[in-house]
Amino acid sequence: MAANGSELIWANFFHLGYNTYSDRDDADWFAATGNVDLGYRPYLRFDPKMWDDLTRRIAQAGGNAIVLSLGDGVRYDSHPEIAVDGAWTPAELRAEIARLRGIGIELIPKLNFSTGHDLWLGPYHRQISTPIYYQVCHDLIAELCQLFDQTPWFHLGYDEETQQHQSKYEYVTIRQHDLWWRDFQFFVDEVEAAGKRPWIWSDYIWDHLDDFLERMPRSVVQNNWYYWKNFDLNLDRIYADRHGITLCEPQPGLTRTRTTPFRAYLELQRGGFDQVPTGSCDVSDDNFPDTVRWCKENLDHAHLLGFMQTVWRPVLERYRDRHELGLEKFAEGRAAW
Repeated sequence: MAANGSELIWANFFHLGYNTYSDRDDADWFAATGNVDLGYRPYLRFDPKMWDDLTRRIAQAGGNAIVLSLGDGVRYDSHPEIAVDGAWTPAELRAEIARLRGIGIELIPKLNFSTGHDLWLGPYHRQISTPIYYQVCHDLIAELCQLFDQTPWFHLGYDEETQQHQSKYEYVTIRQHDLWWRDFQFFVDEVEAAGKRPWIWSDYIWDHLDDFLERMPRSVVQNNWYYWKNFDLNLDRIYADRHGITLCEPQPGLTRTRTTPFRAYLELQRGGFDQVPTGSCDVSDDNFPDTVRWCKENLDHAHLLGFMQTVWRPVLERYRDRHELGLEKFAEGRAAW
């Protein structure tokens, strides 16, 4: 799938464990987002009947991959203390990998190691960059790589590690400068040592442009995400001007620090990265099919591994309308290729 010029990845993104967004209840904030499940809960928020329905329909729409954010939704053999009530056992996860493969869908594991989205780590969430943290992360990655023995990829998350994205949290941790890169390289090394190829969300490039292009390993698959309506680069330049972002080509002696979420696709292409552009119906209903159409016309297909659709809601019946819309737009994007 999308390796050596073969079939493109047509993925959807879902959560099993959902404790990744807020360590406290903030009813007004949750209501404003339309997602009352952003806060921590000590139990699994996942409807298996709805999951079966969604996965069947993804296969019918031509999907061939699901990136599943596992978090504390698995009772890991190595660290069962992380799991919430109702978490899947490793045996149940292994059975689901086999079931999905049987209907043509590759299940791809994701653990988000961004300090902004690692509430699922339980007590280790507050021990970032310590020896015990590295050991726990090593154990979890190693265990999942054994469970997903035939899956070639591993998603590390690593997005939105900023003060802005943690402004609603009680406990804030932000790695920056060389520590961000040292820890990131640790995760890349762990995944590659287990024979998998790492993926990440690519938004770090937005505010660290030339540093990212210089230091990011080309082995890492890039999930840049852009969820808005505009796909006109001239309008994007106006957006950049309004937000104080100076857009320019690389020049000797000039360090570029920022780019726009949209233009990041072109910067990643310039840097020679393999990409899986990511769309969502969370902001604009038609974003995913629009993403597919624009990338088809504007990106080098040799480095375009596929596409991913996101909904950013737990797999629960009260969010069925969002998941239904996501599937509809996924099928539209798939057909547009």
